Amino acid sequence: MPELPEVESARAVIERSALHRTIEDVDDADTYVCRPHEPGELKHALVGHQLTAAHRRGKSIWVETGGDGPVLGIHLGMAGRILVSGPGGHDDEGGDYVGGGRGGPNGPGGGAARKPEWDRFTIVFRGGGTLRLFDKRRLGRVRLDPDIDALGPDAGEVRVAAFRELLGRSSAPVKARLLDQHAVAGIGNLLADEALWQAGISPRRPADDLSQDEATRLHRAVRAAVRSAIRHGGVHTGEVIAHRGAGRHCPRCGAPMSRSTVGGRTTWWCSREQAD
Repeated sequence: MPELPEVESARAVIERSALHRTIEDVDDADTYVCRPHEPGELKHALVGHQLTAAHRRGKSIWVETGGDGPVLGIHLGMAGRILVSGPGGHDDEGGDYVGGGRGGPNGPGGGAARKPEWDRFTIVFRGGGTLRLFDKRRLGRVRLDPDIDALGPDAGEVRVAAFRELLGRSSAPVKARLLDQHAVAGIGNLLADEALWQAGISPRRPADDLSQDEATRLHRAVRAAVRSAIRHGGVHTGEVIAHRGAGRHCPRCGAPMSRSTVGGRTTWWCSREQAD
């Protein structure tokens, strides 16, 4: 599933390649991805406008269209990618990771597996080129005027005092609290495991049980993990991610990795350094 760093790569593609191009046509026929809008509603709202600015909070993207134009909201779902082409047809793309075993040619966004019907939403630009939401699993969303305020602060920007307060409001396991998009937006399963490992904190600890120093350390680890993943190409590049598996060991101390379900997600942690 795309987490904050992958969604940021999709937002950057829109900013880099899709802005200030006049919209000539829109394919919004997929009634599930474009719900609650009826076919043609997005087209009617967008044609003639230009995308003027691309923003992101957590895993949600919203794009301004300037003047009295609507705001276009985009969510990548579990495997979505944004592809923007110029008149020559070359794609600039970002979103769900497609390399290695999980992606590749047969993965969620792999090139060889792409079929035209997996382009769930398409903007056609005057003079040639498109912006497409490619989503094999059909779990992305496109809508007008999304409710961004329903999300918590962005995980890459939240201040330490606010972060400590958000943790202190919940007795849920700290990993579950990190995954709650209403508390902190943008953290998914892998990013949570990476940050907790970096901070040396058990994912099963109650969030409100963390000391101020531990919460500060976790905040620092979250910010560092986000920056590193954006810089290196996605959450799969985290230091502990390749060690999340049966029979594998902590890359820092060599202890066996432990596994359980926390916050409804498969969770891995160092049995020694992250003991409860």
